[in-house]
Amino acid sequence: MALQVFTAVTGGAWESELVGALDRADHGVAVVRRCVDVAELLAAAATGTGQAALLSADLRRLDGEAVARLEAAGVAVVGLVEPGDERAAERLRRLGVARVLPADAEPEAIVRALREAVAGAPAGNRDIADPRAALPVLGAPEDPAGRPDGRGQVVAVWGPIGAPGRTTVAVGVADEAARLGVPTLLVDADVYGGVVAQVLGLLDESPGLAGAARQAAGGTLDGAALARLAWTVRPHLRVLTGLARADRWPELRPRGVLAVLDEARRLAALTVVDCSFCLEEDEELSFDTAAPRRNGATLAVLGAADTVLCVSGADPVALQRTVRALGELREALPDVEPVVVVNQVRRGPVPGDARVEIAEALERFAGRDVGFFLPADRRAADAALAAGRTLAEVAEASPLRTGLRSIAAAVAGVPVPVGRRRRPGVGRRAG
Repeated sequence: MALQVFTAVTGGAWESELVGALDRADHGVAVVRRCVDVAELLAAAATGTGQAALLSADLRRLDGEAVARLEAAGVAVVGLVEPGDERAAERLRRLGVARVLPADAEPEAIVRALREAVAGAPAGNRDIADPRAALPVLGAPEDPAGRPDGRGQVVAVWGPIGAPGRTTVAVGVADEAARLGVPTLLVDADVYGGVVAQVLGLLDESPGLAGAARQAAGGTLDGAALARLAWTVRPHLRVLTGLARADRWPELRPRGVLAVLDEARRLAALTVVDCSFCLEEDEELSFDTAAPRRNGATLAVLGAADTVLCVSGADPVALQRTVRALGELREALPDVEPVVVVNQVRRGPVPGDARVEIAEALERFAGRDVGFFLPADRRAADAALAAGRTLAEVAEASPLRTGLRSIAAAVAGVPVPVGRRRRPGVGRRAG
């Protein structure tokens, strides 16, 4: 049976000749529709009449979301560029098109690429070198975290609904990692109202993560662009601010956020992401539609992270929420093994020895050990928030700051500073 192919090629002089060559019977390919733009191509893909799409880099409104929708419809994608146009080829690869050929390639080579794409075979070596591989990390020439593959770690900070202190932990871990000499990028990916910018006294109207996701969707995000979008807070620490308004959540599509994280791994030894609490699938939006999912960005970050920190409060209500949230995480992403961080530990809400009682409760009802306990230090936390600064700047001797420093050393894989207690083990993704 002939391979059913859509085309969306704007190459003018060579488009008709190419389609005619592909349609020849001896190639085993049938061009079932020649589309003029992305909208027509997506509509054709939704009919289920094609197995692959051949498109050009200069197709109007082509972005990563369009490529993702083609793949979701079961349509494999192969890209064509003008001969020698390395920039266009790289843009297609950033959009998720693994196979990119010059437009003057032999029809047999194009047909072979189409068949391999449909079969799901891995793409061969790139003809054009990836310019991002040579980008330096954020800080010093020596990488204290030791990245033999040149890719940094991603740590997702997540937790149940309420105010367990996700942002406090995310900001503290990122700041302490930077102070330990680890080039760090802090990302605010909370789609329900991120406040990292306010906590650090930064301008919350900057493009930040939304701007990076837009560039990623258009295939133009690279290390230099990501660095320009991030605030430089201090040596080794940059911050990618979040959404200024919660109603802008559709700007953070999962594919775009993942592309930003992929670039962040090249730019920084450690990327700390402050996530939203909710893991619901938003079925009322996604059922029979192509509408964005509000919680898709959170699920994407948690699935891609090397380490997930689940931040829990230390009172009975917060612990109950944590038990439920851990169950939801297990259902949504069974391969993710979170590290539980119990924040705001103090006398009063839990009778007896709070740490022992909390550890036993979480082990019994959630099947999880506690990786870290963080003591309550309301005075230091309030002082940092009022000043728009970090705990290390306003309360260097705070026990909360000491706990955050231990977590930072653990997730960054660097030695615990002299005088600090030995860090507990840190969980990673299963498998």
